[in-house]
Amino acid sequence: MTTIVKKTFNSRRWLNPSSNHRFYYHCWNLKHETASLMKKIELLEASKRKLMGEGLGSCSLDELQQIEQQLEKSVSVVRARKNQAYKHQIDQLKEKEKNLVAENARLSKQPPQPQPQPTTKDHQREDQQPYAESSPSSDVVTELFIGLHRSS
Repeated sequence: MTTIVKKTFNSRRWLNPSSNHRFYYHCWNLKHETASLMKKIELLEASKRKLMGEGLGSCSLDELQQIEQQLEKSVSVVRARKNQAYKHQIDQLKEKEKNLVAENARLSKQPPQPQPQPTTKDHQREDQQPYAESSPSSDVVTELFIGLHRSS
């Protein structure tokens, strides 16, 4: 069956030479465009390497000055964006501070809340173990020497 399809395709292709011509023209355009894009990619990669400081030995003084100017322009754009981000962050923090000051003022106007009184159970617990860390059963031994230390 594939031979029938091939024969039909071949016979119709030769019957319509204009479509055959358009197909080859389209292929030629695609090849030309591919070659052009490959050349652009190579140029962009070379430019990127130069901007990264690689392969500068073959550059003339004018090329080096152009690269330097381009880098300075890029740095100024990056700094402007960074400053814009800082400004935005400062504005957000000022807004947060304003909200906290307002909340603090609101809370300071409220009457103080009474503290819950400890129950007798709580007092018993405090009395039972007031200073557990400094009990006499600790392992710390101290001696006080005044004057010269005598070895025995």
